[in-house]
Amino acid sequence: MLKVVSCASGRWAVFTGHTGYRPQFSAKIHLASGASCQKSDLRFSRTDIPEMPSCSFTPEEYKGMSKARMIEVRKQNCNPMTMKVTYYKKPVFIHQGYMQYLWDVDGTRYLDLFAGVATVSVGHCHPKVTAAAEKQLKKLWHTTFIYVYPTLQEYCEKLASFLPDPLKVVFLTNSGSEANDLAMFMARLYTGNFDIITFRGSYHGGSPMAMGLTSNAAYKYPVANGLGCTNTMCPDVFRGPWGGRHCRDSPVQTTRDCSCAQGHCAANEQYIRQLKETLATSVPPRIAAFFAEPIQGVGGAVQYPKNYLKDAFKLVRERGGICIADEVQTGFGRTGSHFWGFQGHDVIPDMVTMAKGIGNGFPMGAVVTTPEIANSFTKGVHFNTFGGNPVACAVASAVLDTIIEDGTQKNSLDVGTYLMTELAKLRDKYEIIGDVRGKGLQIGVEMVKDKTSRDPLPPEDFAEIFEDVKDMGVLIGKGGVYGQIFRIKPPMCITKEDADFFLAVFNKSVHNYMEKR
Repeated sequence: MLKVVSCASGRWAVFTGHTGYRPQFSAKIHLASGASCQKSDLRFSRTDIPEMPSCSFTPEEYKGMSKARMIEVRKQNCNPMTMKVTYYKKPVFIHQGYMQYLWDVDGTRYLDLFAGVATVSVGHCHPKVTAAAEKQLKKLWHTTFIYVYPTLQEYCEKLASFLPDPLKVVFLTNSGSEANDLAMFMARLYTGNFDIITFRGSYHGGSPMAMGLTSNAAYKYPVANGLGCTNTMCPDVFRGPWGGRHCRDSPVQTTRDCSCAQGHCAANEQYIRQLKETLATSVPPRIAAFFAEPIQGVGGAVQYPKNYLKDAFKLVRERGGICIADEVQTGFGRTGSHFWGFQGHDVIPDMVTMAKGIGNGFPMGAVVTTPEIANSFTKGVHFNTFGGNPVACAVASAVLDTIIEDGTQKNSLDVGTYLMTELAKLRDKYEIIGDVRGKGLQIGVEMVKDKTSRDPLPPEDFAEIFEDVKDMGVLIGKGGVYGQIFRIKPPMCITKEDADFFLAVFNKSVHNYMEKR
């Protein structure tokens, strides 16, 4: 038994040694604060926690409102939803961020593997993006597109260059929900049809219109919303009725039995049959659109059979609909293999919506579509006061430059593939880890009662692991229809060393839970 006390925090950390994997190195045992005690030539087992990778950045000392007062104001003056969605029994009071790390008001450092809900793409307060924002703030904060100002044209041209033909016309918004609202409206206007199909378990926003696209009871309200939206079965090859060992475009496959011949996917055929059934029974013969996230985000990094979107797009277009890729979470290189998630499915949509990573956390969204579809929108006047704001355009332009200059997409592929491959080893080790999936740094880890039933791990058990991971210095997300999936979607600047630290923390947390169970 090895007992180590954090030099600064005074909290005890108890780590139990086990035989097996034993990397040899001189290391420090530490807690999330970064405070540490030196141990020379110490041998760690897989269930011990190594040192969080070093960081040369020093955060400012926090001198603001007390934690107790913040919670008091949060309850009294902030909308009640802020308390309902507050993560953790003991909330994290964030003060400052730099690249892949966050610091709380007490100076405790955390490895951020959720990126403000898959939003911080190139890193918190990335110097290049920060410099671009500062430069524009000194020049022009705001004007609108009733005038011609350089940053708008420069950014639209640059963003369009990252998309294949004929996706070359850009509409700028302030959020992903707004982008999807606009896409719904344009699809109906262009096609002259009304009905839109999405997947069960999808999330496309929380506005009154986008709420209809979203298919998750937790985000629904008992009022009329999003009329004309129909959900079809999600082709989830882990939790759904069909799936096998070769279905998805991921370095990690499910462990389900599969007898498919090479190049043939029975699961895809079954899920396409379900879509055909929806088209035959639930919507008119002519439809407006089909929305799909290339990999579900809030749904828990759910992936579809490799050819599903290609087959689905064909069916939708045969019925007069347009195909819309919601890249709010998968865009800007997050999937690693491609800049856009839809490219991994070998399809070209008629419209692409995006937000989150577009501005590295700066409020911004966009819809990119074809000239033909865009021209149909001139039948009326559409005006957006803040869409294409000069500062937003300068920030978003710097994000695109940074992704290229820093090799962010390649890093997402390399670190993400490594992380998933190692997480798969933990899946094989623990009965409660049912599935590991994703591409690049869009990763989901589905927790189950057992691998045979695949029933979701109960919320209280899931929360225990979730809290434990946080207490050891790592912030991750959660999602899934049943709240059973850990979401790992960090700033795309994380390193292999960060991945190793998380793997050790997650292994320890699951180990702790299993020992209690």
